[in-house]
Amino acid sequence: MSGNAPRIAVVTGGNRGLGRATALSLAARGFAVVLTYRGDAAEADRAVAEIQAAGGDALTARLDLGDVASFASFADSLLRDIGERWGRSGIDVLVNNAGVGVFGLLEDARVDDFEAVMGTNVRGTFFLIQALAPHIGEGGRIITVSTSLTRHVSAGTSLYAASKAALEALTRSLAVELGPRGIRVNSIAPGPTATDFNGGAMRDDAGLRSTLAAQTALGRVGQADEIADAIAALASDDLRWVTAERLEVSGGTLL
Repeated sequence: MSGNAPRIAVVTGGNRGLGRATALSLAARGFAVVLTYRGDAAEADRAVAEIQAAGGDALTARLDLGDVASFASFADSLLRDIGERWGRSGIDVLVNNAGVGVFGLLEDARVDDFEAVMGTNVRGTFFLIQALAPHIGEGGRIITVSTSLTRHVSAGTSLYAASKAALEALTRSLAVELGPRGIRVNSIAPGPTATDFNGGAMRDDAGLRSTLAAQTALGRVGQADEIADAIAALASDDLRWVTAERLEVSGGTLL
């Protein structure tokens, strides 16, 4: 890497919500950011424009986590794009943020629901890491977004929580596997956060937000930038001796 080449972070689902906030936070700390999106290119372009307006740099890349067969070509195009834009042949940080949530009671769950959640959150994330790990530089970071629901329980969240618990187990295993290359692998577990996830329920439903706020030590739900800044901290050198950990960022939910 030349002295002028930036550090590069890839943020999946970086076009909105927590992913967008994470991309902005990393860019503010000097990372060049690749934001992936599945469907809304215009939304992703607006996120890039916001980063550039603040003095950073970013580009977009389409990625469907449910389409594992596309990951090899995604990696090829990613490397081509960052080589042309920033003169780099690899990346430094991978933030596995993209995912889906299907919520409901056991009796209402369908096989399609299971396939969507596990296929995207677990299968997709696993094979994306497989595709990109060879291109993560020595001393890189992999950060996967989990949920506080792997610690405390709530009716109707079993499928989503199970998928995230699998990612936490994956985090620990890969920390050992990739440790010889100096790559740190951690997961971050947000608590109730006011974003557009799950239809924006926590952001838009004042009653739900009030109920959840009463369950936190800090008396409110989180904001996307608070989670994003924690992710950026894990990506920084300040936490360079932290790996295989689950960092919960929940304001003290259900202690």
